[in-house]
Amino acid sequence: MTRFLVAIVLLATVATGIAVVYERYRHRQLFVELTRLERQRDELNIEFGRLQLEQATWAQANRIDQVARERLGMKFPEADDIVVVRQ
Repeated sequence: MTRFLVAIVLLATVATGIAVVYERYRHRQLFVELTRLERQRDELNIEFGRLQLEQATWAQANRIDQVARERLGMKFPEADDIVVVRQ
């Protein structure tokens, strides 16, 4: 009976040791993955900031006015060309 209990305790100790080693290994893997994802998040945040700045630049009123005049040949109407419609 005593040998049986010692064998069970020994088996439980070995199993616990293996579980601890496995969990430490898994923790290291997850930490490496977390570090990689944080680096990717930071790169995406930088790219997002650049895109927001570019969007703000392209959306400026004077930029839109310039493109409308140059590419589309648009201009402000003369006073004689304006018609007011009333009901």
